[in-house]
Amino acid sequence: MNNEQEKQQISLVDEKGNEELYDVLFTFESDDYGKSYILVYPAGKADDEEVNIEAYALPAGDDPMDPQGGDLQLIETDEEWEMVESVLNTLLNTDEDSDSEE
Repeated sequence: MNNEQEKQQISLVDEKGNEELYDVLFTFESDDYGKSYILVYPAGKADDEEVNIEAYALPAGDDPMDPQGGDLQLIETDEEWEMVESVLNTLLNTDEDSDSEE
């Protein structure tokens, strides 16, 4: 599988005011929660390197890829985390299945 497509990136500012660049894994919307979600990981990591994936919520209608920036929110409920993990696991399992078919 050739993965040379250009990755989308966003900058996040941590609690100390440091700006860090992240690659966007994917975004999705949830009708159940009326929000969009974005999953990111630190930029500059090799494809085979283990990374810590971070997830954030946005109010419905906010675009995380907007250059002005969306209002990223921490995911606070266990129910939302379970839903996000389920979507991520589905994505990862789908990717593994397509990789093994090549």
